[in-house]
Amino acid sequence: MEFLNSAIGGLKEFAALESAVRGRRLPAAVTGVAGVHKANIIYSLCSRLGRRAFVVTGDEPEANRLCSDLTAMGLRTLFYPFRDFSFRDTEGSSHEYEHQRILALTSLLNGGCGAVVCCIDAALQLTVPPSELKRRTVTLKRGMNVPMEKALGVLSACGYEQAGQIDGPGQYSRRGGILDFFPPGLPAPVRAEFFGNEIDTLSLFDPMTQRRTETVESVTVSPAAEALVADPRGLAEKIDALASRLRGKTAPAARAVLSRESDKLKSGLPLGDADKYLPVLYGGKTATLFDYLDNAMLLFASEPVKSRERMRSALWQWGEDLKDYLADGTLCRTLDTYGRDWAYALDRFEQRGAVYLDTFVHGGYDTPVRTVLNLTARQLSTWNGSMELLTEDLKNMLENKWACAVLAGNERSAKTVADDLRARNVNAAYVERPREIERGEVVVTPGSLSGGLEYPGAFFGLITRGRTASPKTKRAKKARTGQEITDISDLSPGDYIVHATHGIGVFEGIRKIDMHGVVKDYIQVKYARGDTLYVPVTQLDMVSKYIGPREDANVRLNRLGGADWQKAKAKVRRAVKDIAKDLIKLYAERMNTKGHSFPPDTDWQHDFESHFEFEETEDQLRCIDEIKKDMERDVPMDRLLCGDVGFGKTEVALRAAFKCVTDGRQCAMLVPTTILAWQHYQTITRRMEGFPVRVELLSRFRTPKQQDDIVRRLRRGEIDMVVGTHRLISQDVEFRNLGLMIVDEEQRFGVAQKEKLKKKHKNVDVLTLSATPIPRTLNMALSGIRDMSVIEEAPHDRHPVQTYVLEHDDGIINEAIRRELRRGGQVYYLHNDVATIERTAARIQAAVPEAKVGFGHGKMSEQELSEVWRKLIEQEIDVLVCTTIIETGVDVPNVNTLIIDNADHMGLSQLHQIRGRVGRSSRRAYAYLTFKRNKVLTEIAQKRLSAIRQFTEFGSGFKIAMRDMEIRGAGNILGGEQHGHMEAVGYDMYLHLLSEAIRREKGEAVREYGEECLVDLQVQAHIPEDYITDLSQRLDIYRRIADIRMQEDALDVTDELIDRFGDPPASVNGLVQVALLRNRASRLGIREIKQQNGRLLLFRDGFDMKRVAALIAAMRGRVMLNAGARPYVSVKVPDGAEPLDVLEQTLALLGGPESREADDSQATKNHGQPPGKSV
Repeated sequence: MEFLNSAIGGLKEFAALESAVRGRRLPAAVTGVAGVHKANIIYSLCSRLGRRAFVVTGDEPEANRLCSDLTAMGLRTLFYPFRDFSFRDTEGSSHEYEHQRILALTSLLNGGCGAVVCCIDAALQLTVPPSELKRRTVTLKRGMNVPMEKALGVLSACGYEQAGQIDGPGQYSRRGGILDFFPPGLPAPVRAEFFGNEIDTLSLFDPMTQRRTETVESVTVSPAAEALVADPRGLAEKIDALASRLRGKTAPAARAVLSRESDKLKSGLPLGDADKYLPVLYGGKTATLFDYLDNAMLLFASEPVKSRERMRSALWQWGEDLKDYLADGTLCRTLDTYGRDWAYALDRFEQRGAVYLDTFVHGGYDTPVRTVLNLTARQLSTWNGSMELLTEDLKNMLENKWACAVLAGNERSAKTVADDLRARNVNAAYVERPREIERGEVVVTPGSLSGGLEYPGAFFGLITRGRTASPKTKRAKKARTGQEITDISDLSPGDYIVHATHGIGVFEGIRKIDMHGVVKDYIQVKYARGDTLYVPVTQLDMVSKYIGPREDANVRLNRLGGADWQKAKAKVRRAVKDIAKDLIKLYAERMNTKGHSFPPDTDWQHDFESHFEFEETEDQLRCIDEIKKDMERDVPMDRLLCGDVGFGKTEVALRAAFKCVTDGRQCAMLVPTTILAWQHYQTITRRMEGFPVRVELLSRFRTPKQQDDIVRRLRRGEIDMVVGTHRLISQDVEFRNLGLMIVDEEQRFGVAQKEKLKKKHKNVDVLTLSATPIPRTLNMALSGIRDMSVIEEAPHDRHPVQTYVLEHDDGIINEAIRRELRRGGQVYYLHNDVATIERTAARIQAAVPEAKVGFGHGKMSEQELSEVWRKLIEQEIDVLVCTTIIETGVDVPNVNTLIIDNADHMGLSQLHQIRGRVGRSSRRAYAYLTFKRNKVLTEIAQKRLSAIRQFTEFGSGFKIAMRDMEIRGAGNILGGEQHGHMEAVGYDMYLHLLSEAIRREKGEAVREYGEECLVDLQVQAHIPEDYITDLSQRLDIYRRIADIRMQEDALDVTDELIDRFGDPPASVNGLVQVALLRNRASRLGIREIKQQNGRLLLFRDGFDMKRVAALIAAMRGRVMLNAGARPYVSVKVPDGAEPLDVLEQTLALLGGPESREADDSQATKNHGQPPGKSV
């Protein structure tokens, strides 16, 4: 926004400030400036003097506002957050804040940013010294000579963790000559391919698909942690020396802790609390953010008085924490200082010549000030979109011949605003990047700031739209249509698996079997009565992981060759047939039913939307658009809106509700609990204020008499919108003309209730909201039976929740509670056992006597519960000990610490849903997921807890639901009676049977799942361990190869192999070829192909004699036909010939010319879609 430079340049006070900075008459104080003026001063001084800025603010919301304003003006700005150091050895904690800090530090060193903004407490915290960061930041280039071992050493010394495959920043993974790593601050992970000791190629890749996206010439590897333990033995020796010097009352406790951690380092284990050793890690050198400033940087301090107060409370709090840490031996002398004090900051301000920016004039400053200036400037509130107001404001400015700028959001709206202004006789021009604006001119341009501004002294005014979503550079998202969740890569020996023909068995691992000098991989499966089945890996698509409705269901194994599996399959097949009928009928009816088509948006709608006090994110706007389009069609809408807790789903729904109501239709909102209904009712009445919309609440908060009155008024059409609990589905509730039904927190309703609703209101639009949709609906949506909108973007001032996973430790827990209370917040303590919940509450009350502790659980009456919530909302309770009732979504923004007992017992989506209950304000939130001491976690629980730790960023609800499906299985796909069927055959097989049934109902030809051709040839067909070392990745690739149907699929899989693991060896190419031939044989109706005594045997139910005659004629003397009970053709393999070549030739002759044409047409029609899978 270059025009701001010329605008502020017209102020004589700014000119005086500029000359003071040039002449080093600093510190300087500028008063009379609000947020947006501060940003303008920083931006203009930097761009006019060609310098960079370092800005210290009074609090985080101001820092975030400054960041986005400076970025919008065109200065690359980074935020350096405060971070909580880990002083106790936890199992793990999330690292977003640490990565954000490292990005800012590296950018300061290499000049990669124009400004860094932080709060004073963050600026004074210890961090890695600049010399160390420089030493450990390495740039890798193509063609560079670096031995792989050296690269691995660099990564582990820089704090990267080794992983099987990359999921998030700070990890690395090696496969042969390929090294993947994810430096913090890069948009995507990097894949380096080595040729000997030389880096052959460098590319970025997509962590979801693990495929390369673009190549790069060079990449900078910065450390992934601030506390880097490059020499564990050296640190262990320092710790031992420190322990031996300790004296005093707390020394024994501290010594015990230190020696435990020293032993851990000596045995090569990572420390969960390396932060604690920052004072001694770098040879005793310590540093803060101030040490990264060079002389060319300008130092700004915004609201220094606020900074002083913030530091005072931070130091007091640290003093309190330190007492506890020293008492229990967590910290000790030498390890007790992790930051500097206010005097240090003042010293820096004075030495570096700070520019103080204040809104009001102060009596004096804590450092001498050499230049004092007062600016006459006004900050305007943001423009809400009303053209009347805009025209009026601009005409007032133009009367005094001011230069006027209008920031109208995005390019599209800027052009529209310019046209609208011209239509209202304001001479406005759209300019994309104005440099200067003359007096008397109105220029409309894209962009937005946190507020408008006026500089009367420079005759300049700027009006801005509210902050739009800052454009993030995002890769194009792939369309989410049907996606299968049958992840066989999670298999480990002992897991249940389902074989399409033999049923449920136990996976015992992959075995290499050498037959006649040919090595092949087989999957070993154990069945009932100790029978063992060896499945060739070429048939891995016949095998899927058994996922039942419950994780711990006692699964009955089938017998090999027994009839029970076929019976179970037949029974489920019958059941899914009825379901498919119902489903197709229900959706066909919905498609053929004439619904109400709502008109396009009215002026009222625009007015209602512009009253929303927050900025919509791009995702919100997209979802609103999709929903409105559905409502404007005359087919009833059935849309699922997924978005994380607190991502603004309610606002999206309310816009749909308003659209419905303004067209004279009624709208109903169904919610799971009374208290949530009450909260929504409050929100809706507040949002609809000023519009003639009659809103009512139907729940136990209304007396029976009031309820009857509401039901009567609904029938007469005197109520426009009603919010209610299950009471809304009752028989006696009739609507006059219902237009839209909104179901909130849909995972809390039973399938039966939802279906009842849909049947009752067939031609009504339905919008379903959920944070982690239960897998059933998720899968329906993914399978393309329902429409789905996803909000993945967090609102702007939300922070990730800092998550810790640890053994239950009363010390840490009580300290977390005290800390939250000290900053005036409240705490949820989740204890999911009603029998001992009161005892737990009493225990906490005794440990933290200053807290007001309450408890709540689902067995309380509705009245008691509502009273507990009321107390919590009105802050009469500090710590609420509760069961999972909190996941039903009552909003208490002041609760910002969550502690969960026995987190390993909970489902992933449940953990995620509950964690979303904190961090709903602009304050930072903490989640502590604890498990019992000395408990060995089951593998599932471990996977869950590490997943939740990795997914600490917002917007992971959807990812979590996908992951949960792999771990937990898609609960009940279609109603209660299906549970038994799912248990009988497993989720994957159930889905196959269901999608088969649906396709049959649609009249499509279906080849039954499990009727694939079996191929067993003596060719090298396996994946060597040295090619793919990780078992789960190997299984995954086996499955991908077994799923090959067409030549195109084969090429795609080969591309992926080369991309991820390097050139495939001959035995892997053999696998791919077998998969292709097997599919071709399958299409010719061949059931089995095996090789014995130098001959290939092809079994089929019956042969076309013409084709067999052609085969005999072409291969003289080598073909025999056996027409017994199991007819087969036998083909001799000549000496020295490859069995695969012979098979290919045989199939080509048996299929005739049309089979090859069918191959081609199939390739175009069935682009890689395996038969028997839902399309």
